[in-house]
Amino acid sequence: MDTPLLNFRKVHFVTSAPDIRHLPNDGGIEIAFAGRSNAGKSSALNALTEQRQLARTSKTPGRTQLINLFELEPGKRLVDLPGYGYAQVPLDMKLKWQASLSEYLQRRESLKALVLLMDIRHPLKDLDLQMLEWASNSDLKILVLLTKADKLNPGPRKNVVQQVRKATTVFGDNVHVEAFSSLKGIGVEPVIKILSEWYQADYPEHVDEE
Repeated sequence: MDTPLLNFRKVHFVTSAPDIRHLPNDGGIEIAFAGRSNAGKSSALNALTEQRQLARTSKTPGRTQLINLFELEPGKRLVDLPGYGYAQVPLDMKLKWQASLSEYLQRRESLKALVLLMDIRHPLKDLDLQMLEWASNSDLKILVLLTKADKLNPGPRKNVVQQVRKATTVFGDNVHVEAFSSLKGIGVEPVIKILSEWYQADYPEHVDEE
């Protein structure tokens, strides 16, 4: 029996936080979106939710400096994380963003899955691989979105998807790879289906270790 699809259009903004201490109660299910600053993360979030201004898009990479929380339904949240791999920002600001990103990924217990966005023309950079390894070691479900898929013709696009799927098998069976284009709507339906399943999955209760 197919999992019913969630209505991503119902999503609404909850809060922006500089670190996890300023986030709401750590319960429910969070699926976080991460990627390099030029990977099209904000455009992807807007396309999935059919809301043009849900996540701000900018021609200047690295504008997402805070952890942004959006709620789909009670206890089901989307999280827009600060971009990584950004250039042309002061070093102290870069270190601050990296610290808040790392802290959220390591300590947020409601985080159950990671959507990792990469430009389909430049996938699997060093920082992307580090994120994949970390997420795999943390037993998170992983969805790799190869964004800007409209920039490639269908043949080359399919080849890149297959290459990335093969390359990510080393990170286990929890990795899904999909081509995506916020401009042309490529991949929107499969992604909503995957995320709906993850939001409605049964997750084991967290037990603190002695």
